[in-house]
Amino acid sequence: MDLKKGLPVSIQLKTEVFQNEELQEFLFDLQGQVVKIGDTLYIRYKEMQEDETEIPVTMKISPDGSIQLIRSGEMRLRLKFVYREKAETSYQTPYGVMFFSTYTRDLHFSLTDRPTAGKVSVEYDLFTAGEKIGNYKLSLDFTA
Repeated sequence: MDLKKGLPVSIQLKTEVFQNEELQEFLFDLQGQVVKIGDTLYIRYKEMQEDETEIPVTMKISPDGSIQLIRSGEMRLRLKFVYREKAETSYQTPYGVMFFSTYTRDLHFSLTDRPTAGKVSVEYDLFTAGEKIGNYKLSLDFTA
């Protein structure tokens, strides 16, 4: 498995959002790429918005076990997940910068070699100005 040059993968992404006593689920089947640079693994894909805009997304899996979710484009977001820790972040919008923090309740990552496949699972709480916005679950499966 030579991931230095990048490997095309199929991605199944599921997000659960629990806000205001209401649960919403989002499911996506995407094409992406897995790249390994040093000991860090990057999963890259494009998220399609309702208006057909594509948002580049990178999930960075560091050797220390932390995971970052980076959304590029006009609105830039970088969420950091560290097991049972709170992490501060900002969200760049056309109207200015908003500040958030995450508290990661659960975090798992697994990778197999033949076939090249993996699973990322993150459960976290999102806060702004000290107030909890909601509970989130993110599950990403990929297969070459």
